[in-house]
Amino acid sequence: YILKWILISAIIGVLAGSASAFFLVALDWATNWRESHPWIIGLLPLGGLLIGLMYHYLGKEVEAGNNLVLEQIHKPGKMLHFKMAPLILIGTVATHFFGGSAGREGTAVQMGASIADQLNHWIKVRPRDRIIILLCGISAGFASVFGTPLAGMLFALEVYYIGRLRYNAIFPCLLAAVIGDLVCDGWGVLHTGYYINDIPLLTPLNILYTILAGIAFGLTAVCFIRLTHAISSRLKSKISYAPLRPAVGGVMVVVAVLALGTTKYIGLGIPVIVDSFEEQLPVYDFALKLLFTAITLGAAFKGGEVTPLFFIGATLGNALSLFIPLPMALLAGIGFVAVFSGAANTPLATTIMAIELFGMEAGVYAGIACVTAYMFSGHTGIYSSQVIGEGKHLLFGREQGMKLGALKEWRRSK
Repeated sequence: YILKWILISAIIGVLAGSASAFFLVALDWATNWRESHPWIIGLLPLGGLLIGLMYHYLGKEVEAGNNLVLEQIHKPGKMLHFKMAPLILIGTVATHFFGGSAGREGTAVQMGASIADQLNHWIKVRPRDRIIILLCGISAGFASVFGTPLAGMLFALEVYYIGRLRYNAIFPCLLAAVIGDLVCDGWGVLHTGYYINDIPLLTPLNILYTILAGIAFGLTAVCFIRLTHAISSRLKSKISYAPLRPAVGGVMVVVAVLALGTTKYIGLGIPVIVDSFEEQLPVYDFALKLLFTAITLGAAFKGGEVTPLFFIGATLGNALSLFIPLPMALLAGIGFVAVFSGAANTPLATTIMAIELFGMEAGVYAGIACVTAYMFSGHTGIYSSQVIGEGKHLLFGREQGMKLGALKEWRRSK
């Protein structure tokens, strides 16, 4: 058993880590080119149209993205088509090249899972083993794109079932995540460093302040989810031809960029995230990034939600430092992971991610904020195919076993 999974996990880690390295290099090139030639942002509607046409005519069966991966974990069926990897890679790089506000986690997860699933062409596996292979692809992709192997493992184990973990996949997922991260580093790809230089003693009052911040982070996650879904639903109801939706969304983003006179809220926004740990930023930064990202992703541009959620959380934490007497860098750091925790329903992965990124001293504060945000985001999430394994609250016990995407209609029927 151990030898089998060492071999399988190593293959997945090498392939997913290499794919993430290539993706990060391409993304860096696209970002640098766009920043050096800002006129390209005016062509974002054209870029959206091209992405929409690509998926409409070449990738309808993989358009569901992360939700399709989660569906295959819940009910293993037809293999993920390999085209998922190149299509999401091209679509995400194009989104950033033309100036959309998106992330990279979704791309890494889809590439990792689709590449891992191709092993079924070479080895015969049972459905339960195929589930573990998909989870290994997720963990290797997530770990390599962020440089956080432990968080990558936990994200894969935690993301598809709210409130439950799959312990028989821990060993393969950990190995795939570690190897994926090492391979990505081996290709010379560097990850951004974040530093919290002032962490106060844990006192009852500081715990209370952290809980209050966690509530704000959780409610902000809900706002992001609902706004993104609302924009997506409105565009689908008004525009029947799918490739036109990202084109219309691109027009909205371009108008917003011109109105504000800044490119601060498009792309990944890494420089602003770094600044949020070091200097006081405008209090509205988080809200504008939330709006830009909701439009971009709601209009069906490609990319992940996580790095924009890092931006939203870090800048919101920065703003909260004006009202909550905790160090600015600490609030930015716990916001960085807590908004993601509330949106993805992954409090364990995000707590461990904080420890990997910021150090052990920040772990307790991050854990309190992540769990609080997770509780206050309710049964919502950025992944509609997540299944409620255990309800977050006893009041919601009847929703156990349901997908997040089905909850709205179920509640209406009640």
